[in-house]
Amino acid sequence: MKRLSALILATIMLLSLCACSGKIQNEAANTDPLTRNDVIQVVIGSHASWPYREDWKVWEYIEEGCGATLDVIAYPSSEAGTKVNLMFAAPDTLPDVLYGSWKPGSDKHILSGAMIALDDMKEYMPNYNAWMDSLSEEEYSKLVAPRKGYDGKIYYTPVEGREKSQNVRSWLYRKDVFEKHGLEAPTTYDELYEVCKKLKELYPESYPMCVRSGTKTFETSGASWKPYWEPCFYYDFNSGEWSYGMSEDLMLQILTFYKKLMDEQLINPDFMTISNASWQELITTNRGFIMPEYQTRIDFFNGLARVQNPEFDLHAMVPPIAREGGVAMVNKFNEDPVGLQIPNNLVDKRIANAAKFVDWFYTDEALELVSWGKEGETYEMVDGKKQYITDETKAQANTLYGFGTYGTFTRMDPEAVFAFESADIAETRDMVLEHTMPYMNPYWWMSYNEEEYDVKEEYETAINTYANEMVAKFLLGQEPLSKFDEFTETLNEMGLGKLLAVYESAYNRVK
Repeated sequence: MKRLSALILATIMLLSLCACSGKIQNEAANTDPLTRNDVIQVVIGSHASWPYREDWKVWEYIEEGCGATLDVIAYPSSEAGTKVNLMFAAPDTLPDVLYGSWKPGSDKHILSGAMIALDDMKEYMPNYNAWMDSLSEEEYSKLVAPRKGYDGKIYYTPVEGREKSQNVRSWLYRKDVFEKHGLEAPTTYDELYEVCKKLKELYPESYPMCVRSGTKTFETSGASWKPYWEPCFYYDFNSGEWSYGMSEDLMLQILTFYKKLMDEQLINPDFMTISNASWQELITTNRGFIMPEYQTRIDFFNGLARVQNPEFDLHAMVPPIAREGGVAMVNKFNEDPVGLQIPNNLVDKRIANAAKFVDWFYTDEALELVSWGKEGETYEMVDGKKQYITDETKAQANTLYGFGTYGTFTRMDPEAVFAFESADIAETRDMVLEHTMPYMNPYWWMSYNEEEYDVKEEYETAINTYANEMVAKFLLGQEPLSKFDEFTETLNEMGLGKLLAVYESAYNRVK
């Protein structure tokens, strides 16, 4: 039996042993409102950029709104995954509510029976039910379908409100440098190549196209070549078919273009392996000017570089089109990955209370309190609009009050989320969203049954490792592009078709 199967079997045995040993005393559940005598233990991660604080106003508001007493346990994000996995090995250590930062990372616990489906707790969740019923078919498709487990049930709370700012990708360029030299932002890849050559002449030590993360660069920019195309496994919403981007003939065209950039030193040659620190140095020292990236990098680099260069202006631009059939879009990644989950700690009353707690987040009261707080305490009205009250350090609302941090919301007011943005991002936000593909690749959120996990475990890592190694060799000239057909044949021999069948099967259950 595969390792995943062994893990599932071990977890089930532990759950059964605990249930039979009497170590956990069950308590009767009811639908009564939560009271201060009800303690809800919540385990969350603590982000390095806004580390958890017990005195954040948002926790006070959540306690006040839901009616219960909170026992919040926060682990540094770097340790949270390990800590949580250890909890699942002993059900009596499981909390009432668990915060997740990435759904696929917790899906494996569904198979072991260690997660509670929200579908099975509806008698305790009237506000959640009403919110679900209010969704249009399109809203349901975007907000709820990606939260489903392999069995079609929902174990990971749908969230809304941050999708127009969370994980947004765009093409960025140094607007100040372009304006200084009378250059236009490229609209096609032919123009991209020509402007890179011009920038190289002006800045000989630069790599005008300055990127990181290897083939992940293509994930953002793939739609420029073909709608929804990604180098990994992806679903083409136009054709209704699954594919592996690196095995397509189109990949050869992409490699040919990037190989030309590398041969002429128009792109940093180490983009497959470059560290973030080295990449950041290139951007802030006038040695990198164009990149497909997270939109938030605008604030990161502008804030960092303007200390030495007040004119520094990293700006979003309309994505260039690579070829006929491509579109001036970036692939969609702006779906909020976070969610709340109810672990199966085998105590009926605790599970019911956890469902009531989660349910409160779908009330209008919760939407207001976890987004803005209270007038006069955390926000004030300025010219008819809400504005966060800040302190002498001008701290943002997440670090000052905890709004939008891990485990504090399921729904947020988009206007509150936009209040976190800088003027630099706000200037092009609408344009960026208009040039984002409408659907996200299901590969990034799908859940699998045991048999599908076994196939993934057997084939996926080997195929991805081989594909990435060969792509690097093609780009570095260690293997000729004439061997591309041989490369794709090897992928097929390695079991690519079996993996594509897994993704098709898993997606068909939830689409």
